[in-house]
Amino acid sequence: MTEERRYLQEEVEEILGLAVRSDEPAALAVPDERGLTLSELQEIGVEVGVRPRRMAEAALAFETSRQNVSRRTTLGMPTTVGRNADLPRALTDHEWDILVGELRETFGARGTVAMHGSGREWTNGNLHVFLEPTTTGHRLRMGTHKSDATPLTMLGATGLALGLALLVLFLGEGLPAAAMVAALIALAGGGVLGTNMLRLPRWAREREAQMEYIGSRVQALLAESEEAEPRT
Repeated sequence: MTEERRYLQEEVEEILGLAVRSDEPAALAVPDERGLTLSELQEIGVEVGVRPRRMAEAALAFETSRQNVSRRTTLGMPTTVGRNADLPRALTDHEWDILVGELRETFGARGTVAMHGSGREWTNGNLHVFLEPTTTGHRLRMGTHKSDATPLTMLGATGLALGLALLVLFLGEGLPAAAMVAALIALAGGGVLGTNMLRLPRWAREREAQMEYIGSRVQALLAESEEAEPRT
């Protein structure tokens, strides 16, 4: 049995600030030096007027913001994007089915669903979404990469550099026909490079926004389940 995630003083203050949508961390004394579990944090939230669902959303948003996956780049242009989020528990079969439906609608693809032990996955080409166990609970891991990004970027950069070098050489040698060919090579390489400079950042922003939306749906699923459970 895994130990439930505990939030320490500074983490609790930041989560409460997110829950009440404040830019300033909320002052709240944590009575236990080991920190507070999400359930305990929700109980405190109720006392200060924060609904359990909102507190769960804030906690997951806090985890997601801490685990944003850095983009990998080629010549400064993004080639991979990803998002991770720690979850207090695994999704139920019903919750997972709902999430798969959201994934298909959000990314416009049917994808493939698979299970590996206690882990689940949804994949579509280079795009993957994994729900997997960790030492402290579970984690939602999302990521993708643009398979043609690096080859096209390098091809464009090479064509541009080679064309310009040949252009200078042929002009110096007084070979206008050859210089024209070199100029065309440079233009073609620059065109490929320029196209990537426009499309790759746009692709990365779109995928990150989609992943953040999926993260918010998981927050809502967990929060709805928390609110539906009767409190003793």
